[in-house]
Amino acid sequence: MVQTLVAGGAGFLGSHLCERLLADGHGVTCLDNLVTGNLSNVAPLLDHPCFTFVEADLTEPIRLSGPIDNVLNFASPASPTDYLHLPIETLRVGSLGTLNALNLALQHGARFVLASTSETYGDPQVHPQREDYWGHVNPVGPRSVYDEAKRFGEACTVAYRNHHQVNTGIVRIFNTFGPRMRPHDGRAIPTFVTQALSGQQLTVAGDGSQTRSLIYVDDLVEGVVRFVDSGCAGPVNIGNPYEVTVLELALRIKGLIGSSSEVQFVPRPQDDPHLRRPDITLASSLLDWTPKIGLDDGLRRTIEWFRGSGVPSVHDSSPAQLVAR
Repeated sequence: MVQTLVAGGAGFLGSHLCERLLADGHGVTCLDNLVTGNLSNVAPLLDHPCFTFVEADLTEPIRLSGPIDNVLNFASPASPTDYLHLPIETLRVGSLGTLNALNLALQHGARFVLASTSETYGDPQVHPQREDYWGHVNPVGPRSVYDEAKRFGEACTVAYRNHHQVNTGIVRIFNTFGPRMRPHDGRAIPTFVTQALSGQQLTVAGDGSQTRSLIYVDDLVEGVVRFVDSGCAGPVNIGNPYEVTVLELALRIKGLIGSSSEVQFVPRPQDDPHLRRPDITLASSLLDWTPKIGLDDGLRRTIEWFRGSGVPSVHDSSPAQLVAR
């Protein structure tokens, strides 16, 4: 049985990945310090005989007994709310945490995969973004704690491949959405869904003309699993090339919910990317992968999950202090 460690496995993406790997027959060790992850995300897996949860901080040296075939590093605050509130922790897990995870892979002879991000491209001057684009990142801006931590993590990953011959790979994940997103994490879809369900104003940053390319979590996990199995070094973009403005996204969510919420335009955050769309030519050719779930279908599934998870209705909510980016 393939044994896979998922660091950050109790987070939004990590928990879906743990679930998929178990379904594929892996033994899964989920490691998380629960700073931004939540044990409830993996609660249905806790009784599975091939699943182990380890509460630990990846920034401290990790020692695990038994075989490990894959180390998948998904450990990091990822939403603007989190990494702006936890800047030092974000830098530490992107640097020390990545190095510790790489050392674990080195010790066990395991394949290592870093969950990097489209944020490595910053506010891009090349569109769509290909993997050979170096990016346009403000190294001292408010988002730099996340952007530069991931860029440093990529450099570490390449160094361990070249210097220690570790079988490493890098996936650059674009905006992903789906069940288990936290309502108040500051990202566009949970913000708009929460606001529309509760009848609040939809807070759109700037004039809403900035674009995002949004991939449903099941498609993302499929791409990651194929990448892990491929042995590719990367970096490889995993995202949906379908591009939508933030304003259009807000109005789509409003329409799918049937909400009477009005749009409120608010100041746009510093260094907020104006354009975001992946070139997925590499993923398509190397992994035989393309996303299958359309935006509206994914939004419907996500909205139903939020409804079922107890998001306040229009009758019992208080104003949310959220800005969709």
